[in-house]
Amino acid sequence: MALTSRALWLVLLGIVPVVLRPAASTVWLWLLLCAVVVAVDVWLAPSPRTLGVDRSVPVQVRLGESVSSALLVTNPGRRRASGILRDAWPPSAGAADTRHTLRLSGGERTRVTTQLTPTRRGDRVADRVTVRLRGPLGVAARQASLEVPGRVRVLHPFPSRQHIPSRLAVLRQLDGRAAMRVRGQGTEFDSLRDYVEGDDVRSIDWRATARRRDLVVRTWQPEQHRRIIIVLDTSRTSAGRIDDAPRLDSGMDAALFLTAIAGHARDRVHVIAGDRVVRAHVSGHDRVGVLHDAISELAPVDAQLVEADWRLMAAEVQRSGTQRALVVLITPLESSALEEGLLPVLPALAARHRVVIASVADPAVDRLRRGRGTASDVYAAAAAERTVALRERTAGAFRSLGVDVLDETPDRLPLALVDHYLALKRQGLL
Repeated sequence: MALTSRALWLVLLGIVPVVLRPAASTVWLWLLLCAVVVAVDVWLAPSPRTLGVDRSVPVQVRLGESVSSALLVTNPGRRRASGILRDAWPPSAGAADTRHTLRLSGGERTRVTTQLTPTRRGDRVADRVTVRLRGPLGVAARQASLEVPGRVRVLHPFPSRQHIPSRLAVLRQLDGRAAMRVRGQGTEFDSLRDYVEGDDVRSIDWRATARRRDLVVRTWQPEQHRRIIIVLDTSRTSAGRIDDAPRLDSGMDAALFLTAIAGHARDRVHVIAGDRVVRAHVSGHDRVGVLHDAISELAPVDAQLVEADWRLMAAEVQRSGTQRALVVLITPLESSALEEGLLPVLPALAARHRVVIASVADPAVDRLRRGRGTASDVYAAAAAERTVALRERTAGAFRSLGVDVLDETPDRLPLALVDHYLALKRQGLL
């Protein structure tokens, strides 16, 4: 039960009989009358639980975009249902105008919509729908909270997708599908053609030449159907924020960008996210399906305040297949965490695969290094220099094992990682 503002005015109206007959019995009689009116109004009010409420909400939405959650409310009874409906969502769902006015005659239905603009990635689950229906006198109302399931998955915004066309143009040149053919690149046999001046004599196919009068050379193309394994670190080091965004989100952007380009190159892509347990594992060679699955599966993954188990991640890489692959480890270059966790397992991993470590650098560190105005700025610059020195020492230890290290800012890391991947394909090093 709930009281409306009319109930307050009804009680205050009792001042008139109290003034005309100032006695305690008058007060009690008036309060009894108010209670009877409220009870009758509640009894005459329709029950909110008799209403039929069905929800319709899109399954997915990209972070930063808006979507509508619609509720179809049906009044199956004969009495008129008037009141307020509240469609509750968590604050991170960004719900606007969650309160809606209901005026439904018997057998009538209506649709109310709540605009959602999520502010966080992941699954946003709707709370209960609360309905308050007033009685015919408008003094009191009956209220109930109904369980109406609703869930919307907020996907990663994937800002680097704007660079996909430019990198696909480079990939088409490597694959030989563009007008400009890059000769002498790649290690997979493509076709035979006549020898022209300037061709590498080592490409001459002597058996095919013996069957013809002219010299015949082999043409090559970059490798296809290679395995790309992307390991995304979701441990505590990925929980740090850079420019008001978690490091993990910047790493996801780089992972998704590489997945998109490698999928177009017809390589088999595996995306593994984890720390002490595997949080997500996506694999496939369909360029559309694997990217869609990766975006959807990584959406609810958040950084955990635990240390990464790199032995578990290395074992997961080995379980993905025995064929030599390009293994991309997306993890912050934190010396204390990586030197104790990753460094011991890296030699065995680098012996079997081509390993690249991609790290998200904080641009604020470079800004602190340039500060010399005050004494506090000098101390901050010294701390920043020490941080950079530790990161370079860790990167040097990894490079000594034959591992490529990329340490770039959030807006540069996806491009640097994909350009490195394309350079490896161009050189036939995958």
